[in-house]
Amino acid sequence: MTSSTIVRQQVWDKLREVAYPDSRFHYNFAEYIPDFVGSPEALAQFLTLPLYQNSRYLFITPDNCLTALREQALRDGKTLVVSTYGIYRGFVLLEPERISPAQMPLASWLDGMEIYGRPITLAELALRGQFDALVTGASAVSLEGLRFGKGHGFFDLEWGMFSAIGSVVESTPISAFVHDVQVVEAPLTPSRTDVAVDWIITPTQMRSLQRDQPRPKGIQWDLLTDEVINNTPPLQELRLHQSTQAFPQAAGIPS
Repeated sequence: MTSSTIVRQQVWDKLREVAYPDSRFHYNFAEYIPDFVGSPEALAQFLTLPLYQNSRYLFITPDNCLTALREQALRDGKTLVVSTYGIYRGFVLLEPERISPAQMPLASWLDGMEIYGRPITLAELALRGQFDALVTGASAVSLEGLRFGKGHGFFDLEWGMFSAIGSVVESTPISAFVHDVQVVEAPLTPSRTDVAVDWIITPTQMRSLQRDQPRPKGIQWDLLTDEVINNTPPLQELRLHQSTQAFPQAAGIPS
């Protein structure tokens, strides 16, 4: 089996040839997941999937490669939840009926979404019910669907929080948008918090996967440092609510 650190570095070496630099982080892929050559083709394929066409409520990560998808989803009348960078300010709700078509390009960007969206707590998310689908970027993804991000574990944390409040279940579809160079054939070594995806979307193909391992549930608190918890408001909210059992029962949270 291959470690995530080795795989990331191997992929990043190839990714630099097809990735677009970030205005703040240049080509430092440890700090952001880039957009890449061919992402419009990947988007065009994804828009044909019934799981997208039938969805009304999506979680889409703030990765650069998903900016165009976030804009298109707003134009298609879909409600979005997007995490702020590093989850430092939690999550933002983007409601297309509250955003004019002229504002949607800026609303789809990390720097603009907090202007046209509004913060949303986990308690509010719990009341809204389950996401229809989740879409994420990745540093690398295996043919078995195991994805690795930048190395900070943000998507795994997001999944853990969402599963804890009933916003996702085992069958909630997850799609990973990546360049072909980010798809690795070598088997990857999973951790107990790694979340597998159901679809790999690249500029040249859409691959449906058959997962054979269940996804993790809830937050593995023993793996988190005080610094991570203190810098992540939704984690603080979840810990407080789990200690008081104060989450809305409509979300299916055990009492």
